[in-house]
Amino acid sequence: VQLQASGGGWVQPGGSLTLSCAASGRTFSRYAMAWFRQAPGEERKFLAGITWTGNNRYYTDSVKGRFAISRDDAKSTVYLQMNSLKPEDTAVYYCALPNERHASVSEDYTSYYYWGQGTQVTVSS
Repeated sequence: VQLQASGGGWVQPGGSLTLSCAASGRTFSRYAMAWFRQAPGEERKFLAGITWTGNNRYYTDSVKGRFAISRDDAKSTVYLQMNSLKPEDTAVYYCALPNERHASVSEDYTSYYYWGQGTQVTVSS
């Protein structure tokens, strides 16, 4: 399984970015997907997750109302739309996929077996 994340970059506070994560090697539509981020000196933290059906989405409190996760099973891709970005959103962003089909979304990074390579998001003026 390979996860290829893209879309990171530099943006001013208040700006927007959309991250993409393309998966290959699995029947993507049978797996929950999640986004995490990790800032220097900090643990990897859960941001958002979407169930394998796409019917339910979960967000950590700090990004609710600003970030939106979605998936396109035809393209085996999960997205993270990020709006109203703040300097504290600066981090490396990772997409993640669990090893089991139909697994629930988990906020625990140890529940995920496959990881994208990470994409840097920098929010500064």
